[in-house]
Amino acid sequence: MELALKTTVAREDLLIGGRWRPARSGRYFETVDPSTEQVIAHIAEAGAADIDAAVAAARAALHGEWGQIRAAERGRILLRLADLIRANQEALVALESLDSGKPVSTIRRQDLPAVLDTLTYYAGFADKINGQLIPARPDALTYTVREPVGVVGAIIPWNFPLMIGMWKLAPALACGCTVVLKPAELTPLTALRIGELALEAGIPAGVLNVVPGFGKTAGAALVDHPDVDKITFTGSPAVGRQILRAAAGNLKRVTLELGGKSANVIFSDADVEAAVKAAASGIFFNSGQVCSAGSRVLAHADVYDEVVERLASRAKSVRLGDPRDAGTSMGPLVSQVQMKRVLDYIEIGKREGARLVTGGTRVGHTGYFVSPTVFADVEHEMRISQEEIFGPVASVIRFTDEEDAIRLANGTNYSLAAGVWSADIARVHRMVKRVKAGTVWVNTFGPTDVRLPWGGNRDSGFGREHGDVAIENFTEPKAVWINTGR
Repeated sequence: MELALKTTVAREDLLIGGRWRPARSGRYFETVDPSTEQVIAHIAEAGAADIDAAVAAARAALHGEWGQIRAAERGRILLRLADLIRANQEALVALESLDSGKPVSTIRRQDLPAVLDTLTYYAGFADKINGQLIPARPDALTYTVREPVGVVGAIIPWNFPLMIGMWKLAPALACGCTVVLKPAELTPLTALRIGELALEAGIPAGVLNVVPGFGKTAGAALVDHPDVDKITFTGSPAVGRQILRAAAGNLKRVTLELGGKSANVIFSDADVEAAVKAAASGIFFNSGQVCSAGSRVLAHADVYDEVVERLASRAKSVRLGDPRDAGTSMGPLVSQVQMKRVLDYIEIGKREGARLVTGGTRVGHTGYFVSPTVFADVEHEMRISQEEIFGPVASVIRFTDEEDAIRLANGTNYSLAAGVWSADIARVHRMVKRVKAGTVWVNTFGPTDVRLPWGGNRDSGFGREHGDVAIENFTEPKAVWINTGR
């Protein structure tokens, strides 16, 4: 099967129980190209009744064909899905760019390869989810097995729809769970295409349901639903807190990957050119719409001015423009609301007394483009240093010594990621030990891999995705005790 690009589709329906159907309410909402502000398509708006239908379909599939299929066959189906994604990758890249404003070059280089890597990695896990033989007593055979956690509600964000969607889908399906996937209302299109390809790959009806809609209706109904066993969510801390409270209704399991205000610490003995190159990528990549973005660049006093100058120079060289142009390195923000949020924070930074070195403006009158922005003379207590902006805005903060760097790096409510740049290996080890972050990059910034755990704590959420940790997220251990005595 080959996907059509579907850039002119009038309507997109929900995928529930293996069938495409309109929302029960009959309502549709628009999805918009962030670079042109033109409507791409009208999307069926899932409500509580549609969530009920999707959860029922997922529950039936869990106890039906999917629950009876051999684990190795689950893995083969996921590999077929990977093959179909690979065969349709150009259509998916184009659609992701159209819906989110991400440059096609970025999607080809990072998002699509990560989708395929994640899917093939967990496909290999499907028949290797083992229990343990535990010799508790001589008169008993005692062992454990791991069973699917059940029906999973997966709520994904708009900044990496394809990639983060697969972070959740692949391990859940490999473990034998069924999924109700709610993509962000701003970027629903590639999730719907993945649902289409999943059916073509042989995933039984009801195993994967795709229900675009709004958080206050579809998302809330999914989290509240008493027949959902697990919620996995990536998004903002505010919504994460709401999900955690709502999930208490039936004590469903929850994994939250939330925000970040990551520190990128550059010591005076670092390779400053390499550090600033990575710092620029760390904040301007995906227009700064990255939970682990290096939005706080902590520079030692001895190299502070050099870091500011080099970072501003790199900001000015960023090629901002049409995301479909292969030469574009930064596209628009995802929506008018997000653009206003970023521009408001830039005004806050100026009012607080930070020095705007470069950028700080909307670019053009069409599309949600904001110029790459660098603030210097940022004080630790300023809002642009403490609050997640989620845009291409770097705050450069001066530090004096290692203790000062630790205080600043750990001085926010977030703990997702951090970077350390130094040639002193002893200092590196001290920093790695003391920085509160789920991931610490040393003399680099930003790479991730499905084989390594990903997540944080505090306002960055809790739980980890990726690696074998994800198998624990989507399975429940069961203890078995067989009396062998007389």
